[in-house]
Amino acid sequence: MVFRSSNKLEAFESAVAEMIWKAANGGDDLEVAEFLLCSGDVPGRKRSFRFDQQLYVFIQLIVKFRICVSVFYFVLSFRFDHFLSDILYVEIIWCIMSNSSVIDGDLYSSMSESEEEDVENSFFEEHVCKPDVPVQLIPFKGLIFKSLKLAIKMYSEYAEIGDFDVRLSTKLRFDNKIIKKKHVICNRGGKQKKKSCDTLGTSGVRRKGNSNSRAIGCQEKIIFESVYGTPDYKVFQFAEVHNHPLEKRSDLKKARQMSYSEKDFIVCASTSKIGPTMAHKLRASLRGGYEFVKPKVVDYKNLRRDINSVIGYKDAQMIVNTMNDRRAYYTNYSFEFNCQEDVLDCMFWADEMEKTYYAEFGDVILFDATFRTNKYRMVFVPFTTIDHHKKSVTVGSGLLSNESIESYSWLLKAFLKTHGKEPTLVLTDQDAAIKQAVENVFRNSKHRLCMWHIMKKLKKKISDDLFTNIDFRKRFSKLVWDISMKPDVFEVKWGLLMKEFNLEDTRWFKDMFTIRDSWIPGYFSDIPMCGLMKVTSRSESMNSFFNTYSESGNLLLNFMMNYDIAIQKQRNTQRELDTASKKASYKMQTPREIELQASKVYTSTLFFEVQKEIYIYIKHVFYVRTHILVLNMVGKFTLCSTTTVKVILKMNLRHAFTIMMRCGVKEIPERYILKRWRKDVISRNYRFSSVQSDSGDCENVKLVNDSYYSFESCLDIVRDDKKRLVLFAEKQQMLLKEFESDYISPGLKSKTDGEVVCKLLGVTIPIPEEINIHVPEVQSNKGSGIKKRIPSAGEVAYENSKKEHRMCSGCGKRVPQNLPTCPERVGAAKSAKDS
Repeated sequence: MVFRSSNKLEAFESAVAEMIWKAANGGDDLEVAEFLLCSGDVPGRKRSFRFDQQLYVFIQLIVKFRICVSVFYFVLSFRFDHFLSDILYVEIIWCIMSNSSVIDGDLYSSMSESEEEDVENSFFEEHVCKPDVPVQLIPFKGLIFKSLKLAIKMYSEYAEIGDFDVRLSTKLRFDNKIIKKKHVICNRGGKQKKKSCDTLGTSGVRRKGNSNSRAIGCQEKIIFESVYGTPDYKVFQFAEVHNHPLEKRSDLKKARQMSYSEKDFIVCASTSKIGPTMAHKLRASLRGGYEFVKPKVVDYKNLRRDINSVIGYKDAQMIVNTMNDRRAYYTNYSFEFNCQEDVLDCMFWADEMEKTYYAEFGDVILFDATFRTNKYRMVFVPFTTIDHHKKSVTVGSGLLSNESIESYSWLLKAFLKTHGKEPTLVLTDQDAAIKQAVENVFRNSKHRLCMWHIMKKLKKKISDDLFTNIDFRKRFSKLVWDISMKPDVFEVKWGLLMKEFNLEDTRWFKDMFTIRDSWIPGYFSDIPMCGLMKVTSRSESMNSFFNTYSESGNLLLNFMMNYDIAIQKQRNTQRELDTASKKASYKMQTPREIELQASKVYTSTLFFEVQKEIYIYIKHVFYVRTHILVLNMVGKFTLCSTTTVKVILKMNLRHAFTIMMRCGVKEIPERYILKRWRKDVISRNYRFSSVQSDSGDCENVKLVNDSYYSFESCLDIVRDDKKRLVLFAEKQQMLLKEFESDYISPGLKSKTDGEVVCKLLGVTIPIPEEINIHVPEVQSNKGSGIKKRIPSAGEVAYENSKKEHRMCSGCGKRVPQNLPTCPERVGAAKSAKDS
């Protein structure tokens, strides 16, 4: 192969390329080197002995095909910048690719070990570095330490001052017990692992991305040897020279190590559904900038990875142990669980406050399942009721691995065992498994279906013309939502409405009429507090509330931590409402004593409703027969007859106030003030504290929080006084040095171990022999979003009917047709043709 050229520089380049090609096809590499070294002056470049030496070594590598194309091009551009043209780059690379068997492999894939060392030494010989460390801090052979931890701590501090990272390496033991020798090496020591790739064997397998390996064979290391018969260790060998440039202290790996407080911040942030990335942003904002946060985002992510790795398959056993510890430590705490073949299947728990809420407000409860709260897709089922502030509160919670009748039956039995009594009314959706479970367990309770879920289906069950009929919709809504309508009246009006609109044979209306006693309000009028809840919107709201704290990737332990934070939020809101009600000073709108009494007895929410009714009575006097009730001498009402009772049940609040005021009653009798609406329904003895599995953890958390509060309070005091602020900072540094003098750092561990996880989560990690309960398989329940139900033809037609049609250019209307199929155009064309 011959390369032609027109000028002196191109002739030289062509000659170089031709000699390389000749050597690649069997020529002598010495001839190539001699040609390059003995060549004359080249325009634009001055020759030197060092240049000749480097060129000779480099040409040897080219001719022997010991270097890959990518590395060759990089080194070529680095050594011969502005000397060889781009044409020569391409020619040389083409020569190598045509003859070399090493095209896209490692740099030393076809070298022997001795050749690798020679190349490494020649490449890194100009990067020999020695750390700039004070002499008194440099270790020497024979230096003795009291323990291996102190020795490693000393060397890690030396490395930090010397601007390089170190890592633990080889260790030798006496009889597999006492460590005889321990190696600590530079973080860039060792060799890169050689990778193999088989394109035939990796079909359909995702290949891992290339990682930036830092190993370049640095020989810097220190070896500690045990002093026989003592716990001491001495320096056996020390090499302090590096073959690479040293790094900035801010870029060292040790500078990125997270303190315990930073790890605790990440864990606490996760309890409020703040992930590692957002936690890193929040930390940077709190610190005043990213330069003040040494760990990177990947370090935050790695912490979560390490915690999940430590828990792993032990998750189910750990959550059961944690809940059992709570049951043993906390008064009146209930926890029940069920396993199927050593696999966790169901859980139910309720603390003392939840039991108290159910005892006072548990006349009407509702529950509904929510999904995507944990990685196993176990169904979360919170039980909800309404408190004296008309706010939703949780009275118990459960986790189910599936939504079968057996699972819901077990959950309701655990609920009944915990609370000891059945609710008066249970409100749910139309889930068949829930309906059957309620009938099996709550035999004395009335089961009510959510009216909203039923009415939502109306649009799909009737034609569009009927649904757009305003008269039908008004009459139907008035019929089903009227709470004062008697059942026999409802049945008559239902039949007339169905007959008028030809809906007698519609299957859905037949089914709804068959179960009318499960959802029509008139059939629940004899049950106290029946009007408190008619739909499950509160349950949906509660599910949404819990979902703001949990996420689908949670382990069971993480989910329980998120649940505890959500319950704390809920109870803190209740505490604020209780305090506001007790301290409230209301403006009276009437001079009546009954209004003043109501302000002292009822919570703020109830008082405003009562006040409104009293004000309406004063403004618009209602004339009601006073002979319905007879007032005796002691100020109590005496009911006259059964008919009178029915009349009183139908009367609203303003009519009751009218009767009492006309009879001269100045205060509401105690027998008519329900306890569930009073301010003092919940005793002050209950504490709204977070749940911890260990009393020692509670004390430590309290001390840590008090310390943070004291520090922030001191800082707030001296913040604006520079002199006192400097004094405060100096005292903090003195205190820090005092505590650091006898503190042994965790060492060079890069991963979070089990001991740290135990402290962060407040749990105990069981040994493998103690694991008897295993995590469930990932479930596929109705709301998990994995499998979608195939919609029916009617549902598809309904969804298509909601889509807006395009404009027909024939008739100018938005209809499902176009100009060729427009009936008006087709009819006009046909009539024109006939004529």
